[in-house]
Order: sequence, then structure tokens, then C-alpha cells
Amino acid sequence: MTLSSVCAIHCFFSPAFVLLTSGLFSVSLDNESVHYLILFVAIPISLYALISGFISHKTTYLLAAGSFGLFTLLLAVTLGESILGELGEKTLTLLGSILVVYAHFKNHQACKELDCSCHD
Repeated sequence: MTLSSVCAIHCFFSPAFVLLTSGLFSVSLDNESVHYLILFVAIPISLYALISGFISHKTTYLLAAGSFGLFTLLLAVTLGESILGELGEKTLTLLGSILVVYAHFKNHQACKELDCSCHD
């Protein structure tokens, strides 16, 4: 959930951050490098959590929602602003992030309801 939230925050606030701090940093990562780095970390962690949740709770729709969210994030980064436009890329990123956060949150709730030990 945290990674998806950070992704959405990055998407909407990084332009303002870059403008406000443009003279402070001598080295910066390429914008697309950051997106690929975030996905490189988020996808394996999220898939592990979603699959573990599915195995424990048998909630197919959460696995599907989370997987579709990850696919949407990957699509947003792959197609990028040049194909989707700035609004399209931000919309896909926000939609994907919301789906992943929703799936993780509902998975966590299902775990608490079943009182399983997977989050101890």
C-alpha cells in the first residue's frame, strides 16, 4: 500500500519539487529511470503480497484487481507521456495505484477477519 501511495504522490508532486529545488541538487535521476526503479521494486513485492493473500484467503478478485493495477502501472510507464500525453499517463498511474492500494488494503482486512498469522 505504501509503495502505491508513494507512486501516486511522486506522480503529482514531483514537478513542483523539481521546480522548488532545481538549484539545490547537482545530480538527479532521469525521470523515466525513477519510474522504472519504482516498478522494479513495487512489482515483485506486490505480486508476492497478492499471491500470499490469495493462497491464505482465496480472494480471487483481490488478486485480479491488484494484478490489473500493476499491469496498469507498467502500461503507464511503458507507453509514457509521449504516447498517452501527460494527463493520460497520470490517469493510468493513479488508477493503477488505487487498484493496488485497494487490493492490499482488502487483503489485509481479510487477514485480520480470519485471524491468520501471515502478518505477525
